[in-house]
Amino acid sequence: MSTLRHEQVLIRTGAHSGLPVIVAVHSTTLGQAVGGCRLWHYADWRDGLADALRLSAAMTAKCAVAGLANGGGKTVVAVPQGVELDAAMRRAVLDDVADTIAALDGAYATGPDVGTTPEDMAVIGERTPHVFCKPAQHGGSGDSSPATALGTLAALRAVHRRLHGTRTLAGARLSVVGLGSVGLRLARLLADEGAELLVSDIDTTKRAASDELGATWVSPEQALTADVDILVPAALGGVLTEEVVPRLRCAAIAGPANNQLSTEAAGDLLHRRGIVWVPDYVASAGGVVNALTIELHKGTPDEARERVEAIEHTVTDLLATAGHRHITPAQAATELAQRRLIGAE
Repeated sequence: MSTLRHEQVLIRTGAHSGLPVIVAVHSTTLGQAVGGCRLWHYADWRDGLADALRLSAAMTAKCAVAGLANGGGKTVVAVPQGVELDAAMRRAVLDDVADTIAALDGAYATGPDVGTTPEDMAVIGERTPHVFCKPAQHGGSGDSSPATALGTLAALRAVHRRLHGTRTLAGARLSVVGLGSVGLRLARLLADEGAELLVSDIDTTKRAASDELGATWVSPEQALTADVDILVPAALGGVLTEEVVPRLRCAAIAGPANNQLSTEAAGDLLHRRGIVWVPDYVASAGGVVNALTIELHKGTPDEARERVEAIEHTVTDLLATAGHRHITPAQAATELAQRRLIGAE
């Protein structure tokens, strides 16, 4: 068995739903652990456990690099294949999540993730105060997508400065892979900046958005390997494989999609090819920075926006460190997170 580096892992069969509810608390060294609530179908509940362990560790790194006084955690509800949740069952699941989080006595707070919404957080909030990203009418910061998009834009400005000496994205050629809630918002911000955009999505009904943006619509395969300045993964993870990386024609990669690398070897191959890759947990931190600044640390919206936009400075520093020491930005980010964690012990 590999070494468990988490502080706590709580696994329960939900008293209301009968489904496996998993909460992994990776670290509280910097403060209360935070992480999204993932409601997803798994062939085996242990696959959900693996997700919770991996994603909670990544959340610790995300918070540390972003300078937040929080650690990493994750909630996963492992829904068996073929089981569909009606309204009553969904309510039961959310009650089980709330009770599991309450049992941790404040060590961890949750927010939305794959399969859950700000409205779901309001339901969880009926049974525990340790929740964020509730809708504004329930006292929360609401949808995290706008802040995630804004933070990614900040990261892209830093990358463009590294490539071309200017943070201005006007005339830059970018390929946005995925037009979901974050990807579409980001594409609109880039279009407003005057960037030349290629866009794609597996849902071809999103093609209408490319006309609105003045962008060129291409297939996801074409978008990944297009000749552009920066590739922007904004959909599901695992797109940067050892098979795809040799075919890339971009100078850099930065986007909000989680878990972009399929393997560590793919990251090494990017480095050998001279393609700058900003770790996804750095580029995508805007949503959690905004929510935690407002909801858990009681900051103002202006303070939250300032911290989101500061991702540009974080990425600038990471790229400078990586270039100076001849390491990858991912290595620079890992070392920064470790320094902050050690300094807080």
